[in-house]
Amino acid sequence: MPQNDGNHELIAPGEVWLVGAGPGDPDLLTRKAEKLIRAAEVVFYDALVGPGVLAMIPVGTERVCVGKRSGRHSKDQPTIDRMLVEAALAGRRVVRLKGGDPAMFARATEEMAALRKVGAPVHVCPGITAASAVAASAGMSLSLRGIARRVQFVTAHCRSGQPLDLDWPALADPACTLAVYMGREAAPELTAALMAAGLPGSTPALVTCDASLPTEQQLRTRLDLLPLVTQAFAHDRPTLILIGEAVGQALVHTPAQGEEAQILPA
Repeated sequence: MPQNDGNHELIAPGEVWLVGAGPGDPDLLTRKAEKLIRAAEVVFYDALVGPGVLAMIPVGTERVCVGKRSGRHSKDQPTIDRMLVEAALAGRRVVRLKGGDPAMFARATEEMAALRKVGAPVHVCPGITAASAVAASAGMSLSLRGIARRVQFVTAHCRSGQPLDLDWPALADPACTLAVYMGREAAPELTAALMAAGLPGSTPALVTCDASLPTEQQLRTRLDLLPLVTQAFAHDRPTLILIGEAVGQALVHTPAQGEEAQILPA
């Protein structure tokens, strides 16, 4: 039986929780997420859930990988929906671990709809989204008075061979910070479309791979160099891109105690 540390009662039999696993670092999990993971009888998890988070799943709890990564889909969405429904109808205590926050580009609505259709109780535990973790690591604010009055979140993932169908004039707002999820492969199209919509090629950009993990790497560049930098830097790693003048105000590194902070010139 799973070692649930007395948290078993947090999830009723036949109940499903969509739990935000955060950007990867287990220390960035919410306390509620940790308790729910320990209470589950079965955990369905994404490919982007950090290894440290998976290590928190108790011995004896069933683990089911339903991860989807670019070009390497292990399960399609209808199959995942069906697996969650079957587990709930079997009376199991279910956690569906999703990288980041379940409400951010995670197809949570489809899973909740499938469960509600059969009368299975479903709830959501939010998590830290990758853009927040990237900004924290870079020592910057996504919004910045007088520079970035808005923050826009988009996903650059689309079906193979199809162009990105986005509102480029709105995304090219120079007074905005743009967070692009899954933007590695789309960097050339992203750059061309934003510049065609009027965003200067000199606009600061930040490419981050493996956000919040020990292997995290960040590279600052500019919009017109983004395709080259992303291709050379990101390889096949999970990548998030920030674009906007607020990126130019990021710390070069987090200063040690007593050390003066260094700001990257805009």
